[in-house]
Amino acid sequence: MWMFNGYGMGAGGWFLMALFWILLVALVVFAALRLFPSSAGGERHHREPQESPSEILRRRLASGEIDAATFDQLNSKLADSARDKR
Repeated sequence: MWMFNGYGMGAGGWFLMALFWILLVALVVFAALRLFPSSAGGERHHREPQESPSEILRRRLASGEIDAATFDQLNSKLADSARDKR
């Protein structure tokens, strides 16, 4: 006589159980890689170097976001600020 009187998991049950565990392990690995990125093998996400405040001002002047008078005013404030920090 068969175990459980023929009410076993069957092929579909085994397949779904294997699929469940594969997905669960993949989810745990994915979460671990996202939470603890490895620096081995180089940096994955290349960051652009940050612009300096004066570079930002020049870019905004060139794109037309600010006019020359505003550029001069803000640039002099930046120079004063840099001088005060020394």
